[in-house]
Amino acid sequence: MAKLSLVFCYFIVVVLFLTNNKCQATESCEAVGVYKLKRGDLSLKFTNYGATMLSAVIPDKNGKLADIVLGFDSVKDYKTDNTYFGAIVGRVANRISRAQFTLNGTRYQLINNDGDNMLHGGPRGFSEVIWKVKSHEVNSHITFTYNSLEGEQGFPGDLAVSVTYMFVGENNLVVKMKAKPLEKATPVNLALHTYWNLGGHSSGDIFSHKLQLFGSNVTPVDDRLIPTGKITPVTGTPYDFLQPREIGSKFKELPDGYDINYVLDNPNPEHLKKVAVVSESVSGRKMELWTNKPGVQFYTSNMLGKVKGKDGFVYSNYAGFCLETQGFPDSVNNPNFPSQVVNPGETYNHVMVYRFTAD
Repeated sequence: MAKLSLVFCYFIVVVLFLTNNKCQATESCEAVGVYKLKRGDLSLKFTNYGATMLSAVIPDKNGKLADIVLGFDSVKDYKTDNTYFGAIVGRVANRISRAQFTLNGTRYQLINNDGDNMLHGGPRGFSEVIWKVKSHEVNSHITFTYNSLEGEQGFPGDLAVSVTYMFVGENNLVVKMKAKPLEKATPVNLALHTYWNLGGHSSGDIFSHKLQLFGSNVTPVDDRLIPTGKITPVTGTPYDFLQPREIGSKFKELPDGYDINYVLDNPNPEHLKKVAVVSESVSGRKMELWTNKPGVQFYTSNMLGKVKGKDGFVYSNYAGFCLETQGFPDSVNNPNFPSQVVNPGETYNHVMVYRFTAD
């Protein structure tokens, strides 16, 4: 009997050890929660599933509050979502052609999830994993961390990642994304994939929103939405938002809305540059965006289809817009684009600043 008990105890210890190791390796045992930030009239919610922004409630010109972020009522719906609502996407955001690249003489085959391309880090990118909550103060900030392992979705080397959402002043939200490769060089390109509608998440399409975008060039794409490698001016095209105009004013000149990377004017990785100003006349809400990155993907939710979202509202195409500051898409296969490779001893730094007002 004593021998049997000893064997049983040994079995339990082994199971606990293996389970603990599995949790450390996949981080799948971290609890999924919802976390709030609030300062003044600005209130936001996040989850550590995908380090995702769930909501952003801000006042209009009359002080009326509304949630201006598209999303779902339940966190569980984000786990089966293919829209990337509000998520941090990576290890490499946007598309990588043929889901492959060569770095330092080694060819890496990634996991494709967009035809034969990789999109937003693959089928289990950073938007599909559970992050740890490192620090959280309701009136200040929240920091999420994630350890991406060697070979995850095909990428080289371990990568320590963090994302901090924090208030600065009363109306500013800062997003800081950092990543450190531990032993191998790797491409890194993180992006925040929030869908915005300044009239309120359930107010309909975003055609009447006015946009000014400080990018004089774009990186045109082929029929697979992969950049051709060219950089072309927006002047005289429907992509020109150098002066403010309604997003829908030149939709008829496009095959199906906007989904393209803008080359931002005079970028500097050491300084913040104004990216865009968006306003909505009925609510009076205005959002300014600043970054230290060289590009921004402007996307008008052309492929939403019919998605049942918050409060049972069904989001159709063009119900929201994304402004995803980033490195250029498929930079790993375009040597004339700014490099996204980060080496051991270096730190990837990506800063976004949102400023919300209403008048």
